[in-house]
Amino acid sequence: MSEQRTSGGLRARVDQLAREIAKFGAVGGAGVLVNLGVFNLIRHVTELPVVRASVVATIVATFTNYLGYRYFTYRDRDKQGRTKELTLFLLFSAIGLIIENGVLYTATYGFGWDSQLQSNVFKFVGIGIATLFRFWSYRSWVFRALPAREAVETAESFLSEAPSAQGRTTVRK
Repeated sequence: MSEQRTSGGLRARVDQLAREIAKFGAVGGAGVLVNLGVFNLIRHVTELPVVRASVVATIVATFTNYLGYRYFTYRDRDKQGRTKELTLFLLFSAIGLIIENGVLYTATYGFGWDSQLQSNVFKFVGIGIATLFRFWSYRSWVFRALPAREAVETAESFLSEAPSAQGRTTVRK
């Protein structure tokens, strides 16, 4: 019986992690499209150097990703302390920006790989490496899970304020 509980609990945690990774990937995938789209648009219509264009694109994608992570991927996570959350998100995003654009910088200026195709390949590789860091940091530090007790109290307070099953509403004094 205990083994069933353990395997059931483990399976639930694995399923939850799989859902989280899928949601993170969906938002991240949209962010990659924004990032690469803005990057190529800037490269096409301006004379901005490749890494600067990439940094601008990464910043645009970072802001769109925050909205997706906060309101889709991690909407069930702690919503207290939004200032702290946003500060940590921007800090870890800046580190991700350095990782992502460090790969592109090394390819462009270290190896001279600066064709349109090469720039996109190394931008994509940089995004991939930075994504691993971002996933770990966002779930560990930015969008932290509520402690179990606090989650239950939040759910109970929500239910106590909701209309009852018989159509009556709770009157608060």
